[in-house]
Amino acid sequence: MKIYTKSGDQGKTSLVYGQRVSKHSPRVEAYGTCDEANSMIGLAISTLPQGEQWSDFLSIFRVIQTKLFHVGAELATPTGKKVEWPVVEQDVLYLEEQIDNMEASLSPLSNFILPGGHISGASLHVARTIVRRAERIIVQVQMEEEINPIVVKYVNRLSDFLFVAARFVNHRLGSPELTLHQE
Repeated sequence: MKIYTKSGDQGKTSLVYGQRVSKHSPRVEAYGTCDEANSMIGLAISTLPQGEQWSDFLSIFRVIQTKLFHVGAELATPTGKKVEWPVVEQDVLYLEEQIDNMEASLSPLSNFILPGGHISGASLHVARTIVRRAERIIVQVQMEEEINPIVVKYVNRLSDFLFVAARFVNHRLGSPELTLHQE
């Protein structure tokens, strides 16, 4: 099988089940932005130090990257068609549990923090902002078409998770958080 099909050369692409839509469709923009976020997450975790001490953390990200792929599949499935891997409330609860576990080892926030720190933490902050953009586009799609409401909830919680994960990584790697300069 060749990687190129030439079927998108005229500015259209196929959703799941073959429906053709413009590549600038909000649905395509939404799942494309989820793909971008997933790639940034992959980059962020690839910069973590190697070793057993990160294996549990990385296994959480394997689940999250898979679920983010499922979010994209939901967005690429036209209204009224069966979604192969639906995002469910349990997926949101999983993120909340991971957030709570990481926050237990962090000092409470007393000020706004600036994205940065170790390259892994800073990259997770970039992933968070991409997820926020995906969320805005998904909400736009939701205003025009029916989509699983848990998708919006999941993506919203994912950005929270990435914020806490960035803090967790910076803390664990000894990179101090920079706070907003108050004049």
